Amino acid sequence: MRPILLFLISVLFLFPAFEPVYSQKLPGFNTNLEKRSIDLDELIDGGPGKDGIPSIDDPRFVSQEEASVWLRDVEPVISLEVNGEAMAYPIQILMWHEIANDEIGGIPVAVTFCPLCYSAIVFDRRLEGEVLEFGVSGMLRHSDMIMYDRTTESLWQQFSGEALVGDLTGDYLDILPSQLISFSQFREAYPGAEVMSRETGHRRNYGQNPYAGYDDINNSPFLLKEKVSDKISPMQKVVGVRTEKEVKGYSYRVTVGKRVLHDQVGGEPIVIFHLDGMASAMDKRDIHRSRDDGATGVFSPLLNGKTLEFKFRDGQIRDKNTGSTWSITGRATAGPLQGKQLETKIYGDYFAFAWLVFYPDTEVVQ
Repeated sequence: MRPILLFLISVLFLFPAFEPVYSQKLPGFNTNLEKRSIDLDELIDGGPGKDGIPSIDDPRFVSQEEASVWLRDVEPVISLEVNGEAMAYPIQILMWHEIANDEIGGIPVAVTFCPLCYSAIVFDRRLEGEVLEFGVSGMLRHSDMIMYDRTTESLWQQFSGEALVGDLTGDYLDILPSQLISFSQFREAYPGAEVMSRETGHRRNYGQNPYAGYDDINNSPFLLKEKVSDKISPMQKVVGVRTEKEVKGYSYRVTVGKRVLHDQVGGEPIVIFHLDGMASAMDKRDIHRSRDDGATGVFSPLLNGKTLEFKFRDGQIRDKNTGSTWSITGRATAGPLQGKQLETKIYGDYFAFAWLVFYPDTEVVQ
């Protein structure tokens, strides 16, 4: 039997009541239900319950050399740089915790990963002068994690950063630019930066994927009630770009085929890089044995007032203007522009169904 089926059967056996969280109360929560922007029956009980998936609230960090004992080069990490400080958050750890409350570059952040949507998103935890701490509610909406803040116990959609139920309904968290890249790509870009440690205070099978086989393109999304557009296979991965004026998706089939793609989103020029070297987080049981899906980066091609034009040739990305070579993190590694950094846009790598259920009218380039 395929691993994903074994996983789903085991989950259904343990938590048979995958039902809406019905209308008048949320067990275990002190949430103001009078204030909300959704019907409560849109919330699905995911099984583990409030804090059943424990967030990491005091993350520890180790050197890259220490992390390399248990973190393979091809494994995915969330790469985050804020005010000149960079950190790596391994997906093999976040797979089991989904939220890490941290501070980097003087900014309090929530580093989040929803395995069911393949959505790695980093938020600024500040809201109107107050710093919030987030936990995993145990509920889902559109197959996506529902977070809650521990100040008001309002419920937040991880995919959008929007408060849906509670005193903070209607507020949004700011999304910070981040990337999902391999550990080796992170090491090359940030040789002195630290890595979140496995010393989380919890015992988990770090390095193993409990959702083995889930991102098979022939699978169906887990616990998704809504019908999504048939314009693309729901489990195909897309690069989703968000600007204030427009959001737009790009199928991996396009980005893998082209490796470099120039476009405009919301009137802003962008360039997408897609390079080999990162394993899928949701393929094999042992993450480091998973297929190579590659890593992506979305950047502004504007540098010092000039627009750079990029091409992929002989396994490398170069700009046509100067012939400089560029990494997946948007940094020039050789040539006249060596050391220069492109601005990273707000984007992510997601399953297509997640992108389309939240942005059903978006264009998806295939």
